[in-house]
Amino acid sequence: MSEKLLHAIGLSAKAGALVVGTPMICEALKSAKNTKKKVLLVLSAADNSDNTAKRLRDRCAFYGVALHILQTDGERLGRAIGKGGHVAAVAVTDENLCRLVQKHLTESEPTDGALS
Repeated sequence: MSEKLLHAIGLSAKAGALVVGTPMICEALKSAKNTKKKVLLVLSAADNSDNTAKRLRDRCAFYGVALHILQTDGERLGRAIGKGGHVAAVAVTDENLCRLVQKHLTESEPTDGALS
C-alpha cells in the first residue's frame, strides 16, 4: 500500500470530497441524482466483514461506480483520513481528487513478480 495513496485519500477528506462509512456511501449512491456530490470511486478496506463487502460490491455494481479493495485494514484507512477508529470504506466525490487517487492506485498495484 502506497503512502502516496493514503495521502491522496487524506487530502480528499480535508477537501470535503470524501464520504465515510458504508451506510453513508450507500445513501450517497442512492441519492446521487438529487445532490451535487456524486460518488465517483469507492475504496474499501481489506478486513471488512463478508456482509459489508457484499453490500458495497452490490451497491457499486447496481449504480455503476468503481469499487477498489485496498491492501490495508480499516484502522490504517481511518488514520489516513483523520478518524480514530476503524473505517470500512470511503468514497471520493470530486473528479480531480478521484483522478489523483486512481493514479496512485495504479502505481501501488502489486506486480506478479515477473520481470519484463
